Amino acid sequence: MPQKILLYCDPGIDDSLAIIYALLNPEIELVGIVTSYGNVDQEQATQNVAYLLELGGKKDIVLIGGAKTPLSGEFTPYYPEIHGEEGLGPIKPPATIKGELLNFDAIFKLIEDYGEELIIVDVGRSTSLAISFNLAGAETMNTIKGFYLMGGAFLTPGNVTAGAEANFYGDPIAAGIVMDKVKNGVLYPLNVTKEAIITPEMIEDIIKEENNPYQSLIKEIFDYYFEAYQKLIPGIEGSPLHDVMTLFALTTPQAFKYVEKEVKVGLDEGNLRGVSIADFRPKPDEKGNKVTIALEVNPEEFAENFVQVMSSSMSKDN
Repeated sequence: MPQKILLYCDPGIDDSLAIIYALLNPEIELVGIVTSYGNVDQEQATQNVAYLLELGGKKDIVLIGGAKTPLSGEFTPYYPEIHGEEGLGPIKPPATIKGELLNFDAIFKLIEDYGEELIIVDVGRSTSLAISFNLAGAETMNTIKGFYLMGGAFLTPGNVTAGAEANFYGDPIAAGIVMDKVKNGVLYPLNVTKEAIITPEMIEDIIKEENNPYQSLIKEIFDYYFEAYQKLIPGIEGSPLHDVMTLFALTTPQAFKYVEKEVKVGLDEGNLRGVSIADFRPKPDEKGNKVTIALEVNPEEFAENFVQVMSSSMSKDN
């Protein structure tokens, strides 16, 4: 049976490719999507998700309105140079597609309906998930099967500052709440997601045959994304798809090596903002909640799976 997933996201090219991957993967069943600010504002994120669902004829998937700002209420910068003005690179979703949003408490109805069958995947800022914990309480939230979370960086450079990854940096207060309260949580930091490199040659393999309604879109937004990364990291051979790897992990946990650690998130407005902190000493000083952290991955297995899923036919049951 496919795994039932409630996805928190902020599309964004990477998030959009993750949504497409989930829709095309027969081992994943998207039951709902929470749209929040992050790579774009919350309204644009919602329109982008609605457009992707429209293309695939998946308009029955529940859309839920998430956070519009971080818990601090501070100004949120967006990244059009990476994701485009609308978040889909050169693509502009039709203005007629808006997406009908349910209220935030629809999250708790899904948790009640699916219980231990449900997995929450959060590939964006942690704000909406932290609010979920604050409103429903950790006891209710932790009744589900588990949480797969993209964020942080351990013993490796950050991608916003020298030490901080974008999701944790964007709302360190929320990231800290989630790290403190989540049970059965698995964290996919830059250690592994930076290895999720997809090359132009792989994209060419994906679009060889027209098997699904997303293939031309995949190429257009990937090309935009890859061009942006070539400017950021001269000589890079492809683009890292951080959010897709987190979904890949749902069905292929054997591709990773994990450790279990207590994770703290820096709140300082200086060099420690958003920095993920864990004790890697032989005898760590750990007294609080622990999460499982992915530290290594087999990137070839990810690349092979990505090409296979993204070039597959659309499942009517997914």
